[in-house]
Amino acid sequence: MEPITARDGASIALHSTGSGPGIVVVHGGGVTIGVYRRLAAALADRFTVHLYNRRGRADAPPRSEPYTFEQDIDDLAVVLEHTGARNVIGHSSGGFIALQAALRLPMDRLALYDAAISIDGVFPAAWLEAAREALRAGDTARGLAITSAGINTQSAAAKLPLRVRTAICGLFLRTPIGRTMGDLLPMTLDETELIRAHDGPADQWAGVTAEVLLACGADGPPYYVEVNEALAHALPRVRTLQIPRSGHDAINRARPRLVNPLAEFFTTPATRERAGRS
Repeated sequence: MEPITARDGASIALHSTGSGPGIVVVHGGGVTIGVYRRLAAALADRFTVHLYNRRGRADAPPRSEPYTFEQDIDDLAVVLEHTGARNVIGHSSGGFIALQAALRLPMDRLALYDAAISIDGVFPAAWLEAAREALRAGDTARGLAITSAGINTQSAAAKLPLRVRTAICGLFLRTPIGRTMGDLLPMTLDETELIRAHDGPADQWAGVTAEVLLACGADGPPYYVEVNEALAHALPRVRTLQIPRSGHDAINRARPRLVNPLAEFFTTPATRERAGRS
């Protein structure tokens, strides 16, 4: 672990592994870098992979309030500058942060997996107030059940009665990953609110100059396919990919069917910008 100094003077704990070109991972909401260590290990024979916890998690400093994504973008800027890396992987809400950052930070390649980006209302958020109400009532299990079903719309569990889902989440909260997700649920809801607030047409992202890979799991929430298709028409240098037999957590599981396309993306020659883009 290497401490580096953020723009506000706080200390960011940088965890790096491997050798070769640098890749910075921007993790999703509700988790820490712990669930991305398998991904880092799988890429470490070809790349130097840099992990860091976003604000308010594990060994990261507290986040500023009121929360915006600006501090996340500033921290990513510091990590990129310190490491010299120009390649980024963003997952879920970390994908939103990474794509937002790509509008202003120097990046050569950006791989997004199930990026939580709302294009013309496609990203679901109608469940958000019910989840907040559950948390205000002190019922974390209920809040997590509402959130999980709201995000994982394709899941068979999402169709179960809420009381059953709440009981399942109550058991899940007894596990280490469940406790983490429960503790971080307020931040997950804050991030979802901001993602909803940034809803709009895909062309708001047209200024991204990095080469972009838009990946999603074939067994994951179907709206990620719609988001990627919309972004693919707006971004100047982009390719899309669906990973078979994979859900939202496939990037954490780091199986070859995902790791190999990621490694190929970060090593193959860049594509030309599409005609008509300036």
